[in-house]
Amino acid sequence: MQQFTAIIEREGSGYVSLCPEIDIASQGCNIEEARNNLVEALELFFETADPKEIQNRLHSEIFITRVEVNIG
Repeated sequence: MQQFTAIIEREGSGYVSLCPEIDIASQGCNIEEARNNLVEALELFFETADPKEIQNRLHSEIFITRVEVNIG
């Protein structure tokens, strides 16, 4: 079992979920569905991907922060 980051954002009338460590995304009608669909997509990826592909795609350090930007 390993933990990954899930970024979930509203897009239109649904939600998009992204795992930046592996660059896998999914979607759902609500936050819970988007999260569950991302978990399923990640499990399928790890079940079927070649170990070399996993190693090439895996980003071991992900930093999520907020920044201030002057607008206008």
